[in-house]
Amino acid sequence: MISGVGQAQNVLEGTITSRLDQEGIPAATIYISELEKGTAADFDGSYSLTGIPKGNYHVVFSALGYRTVSEQIRFSGDTTIQLNIEMVESALEIQEIIISTPFHRLQNENVMKVERLSTAQLMKAGAPTLAEGLRSVPGMNIISTGTGVGKPVIRGLSSNRVLTYAQGVRLENLQYGDEHGLGINEAGIESVEVIKGPASLLYGSDALGGVLYLNPEKFASPGENHMDVETSYFTNSRGSSTTAGYRTSGEKLRFLARGSYSTFGDYKMGDMNWATNSRFNEKDLKSGLSYSSNIFRSTLRYNFNQSLLGMPEELEEGKGQRKPELPFQKVNNHILSLDNTVFWENSSLDVKAGYQDNDRQEYEENPDLADLRMRLRTADYDIKYHLPEMGAFETIVGVQGMFQTHKNKGPEILIPDATTIDIGALVTTHYHLDRVDLQGGIRYDQRSIDSKSARSESDPEFIPALERSFTSVTAALGGKFDFSEEFITRLNLATGFRAPNLAEMTSHGVHEGTHRYEIGNPELTREQNIQADLSLEYENEHVELFVNGFYNSVSEYIFLAPSGQYIDQYEVYDFLQENARLYGGEIGYHIHPHPLDWLHLEGSFETVTGKLKTGGYLPLIPAKAIRNTLRLQWGLGSVFLTLENTFDQERVSEFESRTGGYSLLSAGVSRRITMGGSQWELSLSGSNLTNKNYFSHLSRLKPLQFLDMGRSFSVSAKWKI
Repeated sequence: MISGVGQAQNVLEGTITSRLDQEGIPAATIYISELEKGTAADFDGSYSLTGIPKGNYHVVFSALGYRTVSEQIRFSGDTTIQLNIEMVESALEIQEIIISTPFHRLQNENVMKVERLSTAQLMKAGAPTLAEGLRSVPGMNIISTGTGVGKPVIRGLSSNRVLTYAQGVRLENLQYGDEHGLGINEAGIESVEVIKGPASLLYGSDALGGVLYLNPEKFASPGENHMDVETSYFTNSRGSSTTAGYRTSGEKLRFLARGSYSTFGDYKMGDMNWATNSRFNEKDLKSGLSYSSNIFRSTLRYNFNQSLLGMPEELEEGKGQRKPELPFQKVNNHILSLDNTVFWENSSLDVKAGYQDNDRQEYEENPDLADLRMRLRTADYDIKYHLPEMGAFETIVGVQGMFQTHKNKGPEILIPDATTIDIGALVTTHYHLDRVDLQGGIRYDQRSIDSKSARSESDPEFIPALERSFTSVTAALGGKFDFSEEFITRLNLATGFRAPNLAEMTSHGVHEGTHRYEIGNPELTREQNIQADLSLEYENEHVELFVNGFYNSVSEYIFLAPSGQYIDQYEVYDFLQENARLYGGEIGYHIHPHPLDWLHLEGSFETVTGKLKTGGYLPLIPAKAIRNTLRLQWGLGSVFLTLENTFDQERVSEFESRTGGYSLLSAGVSRRITMGGSQWELSLSGSNLTNKNYFSHLSRLKPLQFLDMGRSFSVSAKWKI
C-alpha cells in the first residue's frame, strides 16, 4: 500500500497574471506549507510544481504588491492539474501561512487574529536583539533589563502568562523571573507570530495571555545551496553581532547550520552616562536536518545558546566596559526538537517531541563559583491527528504533555527541587463557507507539581515539601465574516488558565536579579480567564485599516506586592491573588496608494488598562502609544522614518511610580546590490535620534534611576549566495 501511494505523483501547473492588465507576474511564488515544497514562476508568470503526493493541501500563491491567494486542492494521484491564478494589487505585504494556528491558513482566512512579521523586518529598524524588535508589534511590549534582557508582554500580560514556542516546542527557561530573557538569538529565526489572547485550547497552561511563536528559517529548495554572512555594529553600546549560515538540499535530505556571536558593552543613556553592567555577550548555534518522502516528513533541529548577562545594581562613573562584572548571570540553554508528519490521502498525523536543558547560574561574589545555580530539564510531546474532512468541516484531535525536573546545584536556594507533569487533550474544528468561517474547540488539562523540602526545619527560611494538582477545562469559539471582498470582521470568545508556578508557591529567599526577597504562597489557586476579541478590517489596493478591541476578565490573578518588611536589607514581597480585568485594543492603518507603489504610510495606536476588582491598577501595564512610519520602498532598497509617541503612564499600582511620556524619532535606509551570483544587503539606521532622556515604564532599571538608551546608530552588511 505504501509503495502504491509513494508512486502516485502529481503536477500542478499554470500561469499567474495580474487582474488589472492580464500580464504575467514574474517570480511569483507557489508554496505548499504541509509539504514545505514550492517553486517560483518564470518571467512570463508560468509555473510548474512537480512531485506532489496524494492528499489535500493548501497551495499559496504570493507576489510583492499583490493580495496573496490560497487554494485548497485535492491531488488524487498521477494527474496534472491546470490552475491559472489572477492576482489583485494590494496595500498588504506578501501574506504568509500562519503556523501557530492548527489549520495553517493565511491571515485573511484565519478566524483568530495573528500578527506575523519577518525577523529581518524587525531588525532593520536597528533593534540590537529580537526582544527589542518586538516593541514595534501593536499590542506588544517588553519588560526590559537594559538591552540584554527582554520579556514579551501581550496586552498587559507577561511572564508565565505568555507562552513562547521555538522549533515547534514550548520554551521552558525558568521564565517566571522578570530578569529572565528569551534565551533565543534572532539569527536563524525567520519570522515571529503573535497570538493576542487566551490560547490554552491550543497550548495548555501558561498560554492564558497569548503566544509568541518563533518560526525557524526554512531549508533550501531541492537542488540548491545557499550561504550567508551578516555583521552589525551598534554605536551606543559599541556592540557587534555576526552570524554565518549554510543551507543545502537534495530531493529528500536537507541540512542547515548557523553560528552567531554577539558582544555588547554598557549602553549610554540620554544624559551621556553609562548604564553600569548592562553589558552582555551571547553565543548561539542552530542546526537542522530534514528528510522527506512521498508520505513522510521528519525534521530534527538543535539550538545551543549561551548568554553572559551583567546584572545592573547602581550607577558608577567611567564605566562602559564589555566584560560582565559581578554580579552577572551565565545561562546555557539546549533545545532539541523532532517533528514528524505522516500524510495519507485524506488525513495526516503530526508528532512533535522536544527536550530542553536550561542551566541558569548567578555569580555574586566569586566569578568562578556560582552562588545560585538552577537546572531545568524538560521533555514534551505534541501529537495531532487531522481527521478526514467531513463536508466543510476540518477537525483535529490531539494530546500534549510535559515532564519537567528542577534541581538546585548551588549553595543558595530560591525555589526547591521539584517535578512538574502536564497532560492535556483537545479537539478543535474549522467550518468553512464562502463568506463565513467558524472555529471552536474544547480541551482538558491537568498539571501536577511535586516539590521537595529545602533547608532544615529549624531554619526560618525552611521551605516545606509541596504536592499540588490543578485541572481545567478550556474552550474557544470564533468566527470570521466576509461582508465583502474588502471588509471582514472577526469575533472570538476564549477561556484560558494558568497553574501557579513553582516560584509563586514555594519561593523563600533573595531574588538577586530583582533586588527583593520573595516569599511564595503554597495556597495559591489557578488563574482562569475569559476574553472577548472583536476585529474589524478593511483592505483594498490602496489602504488597509484595522480596529481591534478586547475585554479580559481574570479570576484569581497572581501578583507580587511589597509587605513593608525587610530581611537582610531586602524588601519582602508576597504573592497575592485577586480578581482582575484588562481591556483595550489597537487601531492601525497602512496606506499604499497606486500607482505610487514605492510609498507606504503606516501607523498604530494601542492602549491597555488593567484593574483589580477591589480597586487600584495592575503593575507592569504598558502606557498608551502611537507609532507612525513613512516608508519609501523600491525594488532594491528602502528608506523609513518613524515617530513613536508614548503617553504618560499615571494608571499605576500602589507600589509603582508614574512614568512621564516621551517621543522617539528613528530612521534608516537599506539597499540590495547584486554582483554576479552573490547579493549584498547594506543598511544604516538610527534610534532616539534626538537623544531623549526618558524612562520606559516597563524597564526594571527605572527604580535604580537608569535612563533608557540614548542616541544610537547601527550599520549592518549581509552577503549571501
